[in-house]
Amino acid sequence: MSELSTLISIGLVQMLAVISPGPSFLVTARTAVAKSRFDGVKVGLGIGAGTVIWSSAALLWLNVLFRAVPVLFLGMKIVGALFILWIALQIFRHAADPIVLDGSAGEGVSSPFMSGFLTQISNPKAAVFFGSIFIAMLPSAVPLWMTVALIALVSFNEVWWYGLVALFFGAGPVRRFYIRAKVWVDRVTGLFLGALGLRLLWAARESA
Repeated sequence: MSELSTLISIGLVQMLAVISPGPSFLVTARTAVAKSRFDGVKVGLGIGAGTVIWSSAALLWLNVLFRAVPVLFLGMKIVGALFILWIALQIFRHAADPIVLDGSAGEGVSSPFMSGFLTQISNPKAAVFFGSIFIAMLPSAVPLWMTVALIALVSFNEVWWYGLVALFFGAGPVRRFYIRAKVWVDRVTGLFLGALGLRLLWAARESA
């Protein structure tokens, strides 16, 4: 039951980070507006494929590392919590930054799927973010079923969210509403991630 709770918690944390606009959001929205909603959905599928690679790499690296050097587990948990705090601060600080639907990553790639895939793969923060969440919230030994479920969960989150962005961002009223709400989305996300980072940091301190 605790493993299921961990899966749900990681999914919710990652979902908040996904909703906060970044390069993947920009390339999806721009494609949906400039080309078609269906092309925007293809971008979302490409982002999901990139997420499979980043999340798999993060989990594989952590499993190898912790089996080789178990004493690093606590230290890495602290580093992961600190990075989540840093992400929270950056999101909150830049909450008022406007969304600009041009010059986004992946520009010049003819295939919408590859545009999304390259956008995600070329974003090293994605790998660090997945690593930080997994380090801070997972046990030292992750069973195989949980590894598969985590990769599927975080990838699905990316696909369904950016699919919605592609489908609804083409509508002017929805686009204008989201742009207006962006500052509050980022502030709530920043506060939530900040509280989570502090809680994880405190939990790591207590287990020291």
